Amino acid sequence: MGLNTERLVLRRWRESDVDSLFKYASDPDIGPKAGWPPHTNKEMSLDVIQNVFTGAECYAICERGSNEAIGAIELILHGKSNKTHNDDECELGYWIGKPFWGRGYMPEASRELLRHGFEDIGMNIIWCGYYDGNSKSLRVQEKLGFEWHHTNENVEVPLLNEVRIEHITCLTREMWENKQN
Repeated sequence: MGLNTERLVLRRWRESDVDSLFKYASDPDIGPKAGWPPHTNKEMSLDVIQNVFTGAECYAICERGSNEAIGAIELILHGKSNKTHNDDECELGYWIGKPFWGRGYMPEASRELLRHGFEDIGMNIIWCGYYDGNSKSLRVQEKLGFEWHHTNENVEVPLLNEVRIEHITCLTREMWENKQN
Protein backbone atom coordinates (compact mmCIF):
# COMPACT_ATOMS: atom_id res chain seq x y z
CA MET A 1 0.00 0.00 0.00
CA GLY A 2 1.14 3.51 -0.70
CA LEU A 3 -0.06 7.03 -0.03
CA ASN A 4 -0.06 9.91 -2.47
CA THR A 5 0.05 13.69 -2.25
CA GLU A 6 0.06 16.34 -4.96
CA ARG A 7 3.84 16.04 -5.47
CA LEU A 8 4.87 12.90 -3.58
CA VAL A 9 4.41 9.15 -3.34
CA LEU A 10 4.91 7.42 0.00
CA ARG A 11 5.67 3.73 -0.52
CA ARG A 12 7.25 0.79 1.26
CA TRP A 13 11.04 0.59 1.37
CA ARG A 14 12.72 -1.96 -0.90
CA GLU A 15 16.21 -3.41 -0.84
CA SER A 16 16.69 -1.80 -4.26
CA ASP A 17 16.51 1.61 -2.49
CA VAL A 18 19.95 1.01 -0.96
CA ASP A 19 21.80 3.37 -3.34
CA SER A 20 19.47 6.31 -2.81
CA LEU A 21 19.30 5.72 0.95
CA PHE A 22 23.08 5.71 1.14
CA LYS A 23 23.32 8.84 -1.03
CA TYR A 24 21.14 10.91 1.33
CA ALA A 25 21.74 9.20 4.69
CA SER A 26 25.53 9.51 4.35
CA ASP A 27 25.23 13.31 4.54
CA PRO A 28 26.50 14.41 7.98
CA ASP A 29 23.83 17.15 8.10
CA ILE A 30 20.97 14.61 8.12
CA GLY A 31 21.24 11.78 10.66
CA PRO A 32 23.00 13.39 13.61
CA LYS A 33 20.24 16.02 13.96
CA ALA A 34 17.75 13.14 14.25
CA GLY A 35 19.90 10.99 16.53
CA TRP A 36 21.62 8.55 14.16
CA PRO A 37 25.08 8.48 12.58
CA PRO A 38 25.67 9.17 8.89
CA HIS A 39 25.73 5.98 6.85
CA THR A 40 29.32 5.01 6.08
CA ASN A 41 28.66 2.29 3.49
CA LYS A 42 25.87 0.65 1.52
CA GLU A 43 25.87 -2.36 3.84
CA MET A 44 24.80 -0.04 6.66
CA SER A 45 22.01 1.36 4.47
CA LEU A 46 20.84 -2.13 3.52
CA ASP A 47 20.78 -3.12 7.19
CA VAL A 48 18.57 -0.11 7.94
CA ILE A 49 16.17 -1.06 5.13
CA GLN A 50 16.03 -4.68 6.35
CA ASN A 51 15.87 -4.02 10.10
CA VAL A 52 14.76 -0.44 10.82
CA PHE A 53 12.45 0.60 7.99
CA THR A 54 10.21 -2.40 8.62
CA GLY A 55 7.40 -0.79 10.61
CA ALA A 56 3.84 -1.25 9.39
CA GLU A 57 3.60 2.48 8.68
CA CYS A 58 7.15 3.23 7.48
CA TYR A 59 7.43 4.75 4.01
CA ALA A 60 10.03 5.92 1.54
CA ILE A 61 9.31 9.42 0.26
CA CYS A 62 9.54 9.73 -3.55
CA GLU A 63 8.77 12.61 -5.88
CA ARG A 64 5.87 11.84 -8.23
CA GLY A 65 7.26 10.50 -11.47
CA SER A 66 10.43 9.23 -9.79
CA ASN A 67 10.99 6.02 -7.88
CA GLU A 68 14.03 7.38 -6.01
CA ALA A 69 13.67 7.32 -2.22
CA ILE A 70 14.62 10.83 -1.03
CA GLY A 71 13.62 10.50 2.63
CA ALA A 72 11.73 8.46 5.18
CA ILE A 73 8.56 9.02 7.15
CA GLU A 74 6.85 6.78 9.68
CA LEU A 75 4.02 6.54 12.13
CA ILE A 76 5.79 4.58 14.84
CA LEU A 77 3.12 2.44 16.43
CA HIS A 78 2.77 1.23 20.03
CA GLY A 79 5.54 -1.03 21.21
CA LYS A 80 8.12 0.70 18.99
CA SER A 81 7.78 4.30 20.21
CA ASN A 82 9.25 5.57 23.45
CA LYS A 83 6.71 8.42 23.44
CA THR A 84 3.59 6.34 24.15
CA HIS A 85 2.44 2.86 25.10
CA ASN A 86 -1.21 3.36 24.11
CA ASP A 87 -2.71 1.56 21.11
CA ASP A 88 -4.52 4.69 19.92
CA GLU A 89 -1.39 6.85 19.97
CA CYS A 90 1.75 6.82 17.86
CA GLU A 91 4.82 8.86 17.03
CA LEU A 92 5.64 10.67 13.79
CA GLY A 93 9.26 10.41 12.65
CA TYR A 94 10.80 11.77 9.45
CA TRP A 95 13.85 13.00 7.56
CA ILE A 96 14.52 14.10 3.99
CA GLY A 97 17.65 14.43 1.88
CA LYS A 98 19.33 17.81 1.91
CA PRO A 99 18.79 18.58 -1.82
CA PHE A 100 15.04 18.54 -1.05
CA TRP A 101 15.10 20.91 1.94
CA GLY A 102 13.03 24.06 1.59
CA ARG A 103 10.54 22.65 -0.93
CA GLY A 104 7.76 21.95 1.57
CA TYR A 105 8.00 18.21 0.95
CA MET A 106 8.19 17.20 4.60
CA PRO A 107 5.06 19.08 5.70
CA GLU A 108 3.27 17.73 2.59
CA ALA A 109 4.25 14.11 3.32
CA SER A 110 3.50 14.53 7.00
CA ARG A 111 0.03 15.97 6.38
CA GLU A 112 -0.89 12.85 4.40
CA LEU A 113 0.53 10.54 7.06
CA LEU A 114 -1.35 12.43 9.79
CA ARG A 115 -4.58 12.11 7.77
CA HIS A 116 -3.88 8.40 7.39
CA GLY A 117 -3.16 8.05 11.10
CA PHE A 118 -6.29 9.81 12.29
CA GLU A 119 -8.78 8.73 9.59
CA ASP A 120 -7.62 5.27 8.50
CA ILE A 121 -5.85 3.87 11.56
CA GLY A 122 -7.92 5.56 14.27
CA MET A 123 -5.23 7.34 16.25
CA ASN A 124 -6.30 9.84 18.92
CA ILE A 125 -2.90 11.43 19.58
CA ILE A 126 0.20 11.61 17.42
CA TRP A 127 3.41 12.54 19.20
CA CYS A 128 6.54 14.02 17.70
CA GLY A 129 9.80 15.39 19.01
CA TYR A 130 13.01 17.14 18.10
CA TYR A 131 16.36 17.56 19.72
CA ASP A 132 17.42 20.97 21.00
CA GLY A 133 18.75 23.02 18.09
CA ASN A 134 16.94 21.17 15.29
CA SER A 135 14.98 24.21 14.14
CA LYS A 136 14.01 22.65 10.79
CA SER A 137 12.16 19.81 12.52
CA LEU A 138 10.52 22.26 14.93
CA ARG A 139 9.34 24.35 11.96
CA VAL A 140 7.76 21.31 10.27
CA GLN A 141 5.94 20.43 13.49
CA GLU A 142 4.67 24.01 13.89
CA LYS A 143 3.37 24.01 10.28
CA LEU A 144 1.48 20.79 11.01
CA GLY A 145 -0.18 22.18 14.14
CA PHE A 146 1.78 20.21 16.74
CA GLU A 147 1.98 21.92 20.13
CA TRP A 148 4.74 21.74 22.71
CA HIS A 149 3.92 19.22 25.45
CA HIS A 150 7.09 18.87 27.54
CA THR A 151 10.87 18.84 27.46
CA ASN A 152 13.09 15.95 28.54
CA GLU A 153 16.55 16.77 29.83
CA ASN A 154 19.43 14.27 29.64
CA VAL A 155 17.94 12.03 26.94
CA GLU A 156 20.33 9.29 25.91
CA VAL A 157 21.01 9.08 22.18
CA PRO A 158 22.59 5.62 22.06
CA LEU A 159 23.44 5.54 18.34
CA LEU A 160 25.61 8.64 18.81
CA ASN A 161 26.70 7.93 22.39
CA GLU A 162 25.41 11.35 23.48
CA VAL A 163 22.98 12.96 25.89
CA ARG A 164 20.64 15.68 24.58
CA ILE A 165 17.62 17.79 25.40
CA GLU A 166 14.48 16.62 23.59
CA HIS A 167 11.32 18.66 23.10
CA ILE A 168 8.09 16.65 22.78
CA THR A 169 5.10 17.91 20.82
CA CYS A 170 1.71 16.38 20.16
CA LEU A 171 -1.30 16.70 17.92
CA THR A 172 -4.65 15.36 19.06
CA ARG A 173 -7.38 14.18 16.73
CA GLU A 174 -9.49 17.17 17.83
CA MET A 175 -6.68 19.65 17.10
CA TRP A 176 -6.15 18.03 13.69
CA GLU A 177 -9.87 18.04 12.85
CA ASN A 178 -10.15 21.72 13.80
CA LYS A 179 -7.22 22.53 11.53
CA GLN A 180 -8.97 20.80 8.58
CA ASN A 181 -11.90 23.28 8.68
